[in-house]
Amino acid sequence: MDSDDDNIEEVVEGPLDENDQPHGFCMVTYSSSDRFEGHFVHGEKNGKGKFFFFDGSTLEGYYMDDALQGQGVYRYEDGGSLHGTYVDGELNGPAQEYDQDSRLIFKGQYKDNIRCGLCWFYYSDRGCVVGEVNDEGELTGNHVAYVYPDGHMALLGSFVDGELIEARLSSLTVQENGRPHFDIVDNSTVYSYDKSTSTCIANHRLLPDPYESQHVYVGQSLISGAGEGLFAKTDTDPDTVMAFYNGVRITHSEVDSRDWSVNGNTISLDEETVIDVPEPFNQTDKYCASLGHKANHSFSPNCKYDPFVHPRFGLIKCVRTIRAVQKDEELTVAYGYDHEPSAKSELPAPEWYIKELQEFQERNGEVPAGTKAC
Repeated sequence: MDSDDDNIEEVVEGPLDENDQPHGFCMVTYSSSDRFEGHFVHGEKNGKGKFFFFDGSTLEGYYMDDALQGQGVYRYEDGGSLHGTYVDGELNGPAQEYDQDSRLIFKGQYKDNIRCGLCWFYYSDRGCVVGEVNDEGELTGNHVAYVYPDGHMALLGSFVDGELIEARLSSLTVQENGRPHFDIVDNSTVYSYDKSTSTCIANHRLLPDPYESQHVYVGQSLISGAGEGLFAKTDTDPDTVMAFYNGVRITHSEVDSRDWSVNGNTISLDEETVIDVPEPFNQTDKYCASLGHKANHSFSPNCKYDPFVHPRFGLIKCVRTIRAVQKDEELTVAYGYDHEPSAKSELPAPEWYIKELQEFQERNGEVPAGTKAC
């Protein structure tokens, strides 16, 4: 994302001075296929200008003496952007970075094009990691924190390149100068990175997530025949993360080859991976590190599944409200199984789901939208 360009000029479109140098508003195409459009003074960029790079990214700002100075905007080929401060063509000073949906993903400082000092790294699920970066611009150290989506609860401790090593439960307050301050809430419980595998759901299976524990509890479902369900501990606004869905990581082909009787707690993570909470870990006395699998199905749900980058479990799914819920209200999601049989299976969904679907269609005269969630 440097504004300096060492390429040899190939084509100049625009006015030239007496030495055949660009002078005025010109478009210059370089041998690398990069292109610059902007104002020149005797061959040097001076004034507003914009680079169009061969990979589809761009860099726009104000140039003085052939170098970008002050505020500049680098736009990635995927639609994300970095808004930063440039000195002599290099990032030096405050910067903010956004993804393709204009969500903030980085806030901090740069020195000579490398992140430095206090930096905030945000996930799309609204969790973030904050701390002082090292000389390589990595979030590595013993006073780094993961902050949950509520912006207050945190895990403070040791991280390597933004990944949790071990931390303790803390609370975050932001000082007047904008620097975060953390108070240790529980010094006895240690949380560590604990990503599941195909055979191990977690090393600390009975260590609850502190954020989840504040938001939900497990009780007898109000849905007939559903067994246990997930309930809200407090009145909650829409678009709030309530619970996390961790489990062993297996393949879609493995799930497709099994009977529905053993696929009751499976959810698709991505094109390769399915998260599963098999027996006996569907019992809370055997596993309670996450509780998202306890949310039951409804064709009129109050929650949905979303991707979530968890400090302990890595990339998983979460249960997020889609409307306001009241204290002690049962949380439900639309499981979204296929509604039609496929070559993989004679039954596109469990029998109970097909029955509920038929009843829903009779009541409402419509087919619920959804794609197979497991």
